[in-house]
Amino acid sequence: MSETDFKYDLFFELSADLLCIAGYDGYFKKINPAVSELLGYTTEELLAKPINDFVYEEDKFQTAQVRTELTKAKPLRNFENRYVTKAGEIVWLSWTSQPIESEKLIFAVAKNVTHKKKLEEERNTLLANLTRINQELKQFTYTTSHDLRSPVNNLLSIFSLIDVSRIEDQKTAKFVGTLKLASDQLRRTMDNYVDILIEKHDVHANIKEIDLAENLREVLQSISSLVQTSQATIQTNFEAAPTVHFNEVYLKSIFLNLITNAIKYARPGFPPEISIYSEQENGQIKLIITDNGQGFDLEKVKDRIFGLHQKFLDRSDSKGIGLYLVHSHITSLGGKISVESKPNQGAKFIITFPEQPQF
Repeated sequence: MSETDFKYDLFFELSADLLCIAGYDGYFKKINPAVSELLGYTTEELLAKPINDFVYEEDKFQTAQVRTELTKAKPLRNFENRYVTKAGEIVWLSWTSQPIESEKLIFAVAKNVTHKKKLEEERNTLLANLTRINQELKQFTYTTSHDLRSPVNNLLSIFSLIDVSRIEDQKTAKFVGTLKLASDQLRRTMDNYVDILIEKHDVHANIKEIDLAENLREVLQSISSLVQTSQATIQTNFEAAPTVHFNEVYLKSIFLNLITNAIKYARPGFPPEISIYSEQENGQIKLIITDNGQGFDLEKVKDRIFGLHQKFLDRSDSKGIGLYLVHSHITSLGGKISVESKPNQGAKFIITFPEQPQF
């Protein structure tokens, strides 16, 4: 054996990829150790049977067709099929093959892509689940909004019959007025959600210039009792960016979820302190919402913080939906959201809106 032949054989034997020489008759003629190592068969066993005997049942017909094309002197690139190991496991191989007509041989190289296939399968399963969950959430929101319309309208009818001017006690009159205002806000909120869900055109058509202070004022008006009873203080400053181009209903939902979360997860003995302000950086508008609540251990929750049904604090009334909706509203329109937090040191949510249109 010449020195060159020795080097070629050494390359063949040491390659981590699967190297094969097959005949037009459908049998392996020569294989490197990587083939035996992956499939679990000895070299003798692999050479003794037709190649298709080792191919996964569902892929045998397609593999036979491809091999027929190879015998017609047509090279093969990136053909993927499944093989069954001696232990019964299924492995995915990606083949590149070159026929040599004069020798009636096929020189082939295969890569083990099983891990890539598993990742693709997991990704597809995740996408299918997210699609299903998204549809279920839409249906749930539509059904809830629709079914609650009647009792809310009945409640508003009752309030319309009450002559507040005849109520002598001022506190009672104010209380009734607050209930009427909250009921009316609930009805309008439900109508807005239904309108979004039944829109025939893309949600981007609902994007418009929104006054941040006015949008927040309407949200705070709807939860005024909650803010008062919790003794929460809310500081705002929108001078850096008074308006933003976004979906109005989505923005109200973001405000509502982050503010009510800050109140719900306040530290015992510490009244909620919430700060809401805007910034402009490199042409992008940011909305920052901070609180002094219980916060998160980001080392533990990591990227689960915006996941559906993810709950990090022991609260029976927590459903793990609020932060998921906030994230969905922002990212669906091209924005970003991040969080900074430590246990018992509050949380800081940083919302970066999509690039604003230029006029």
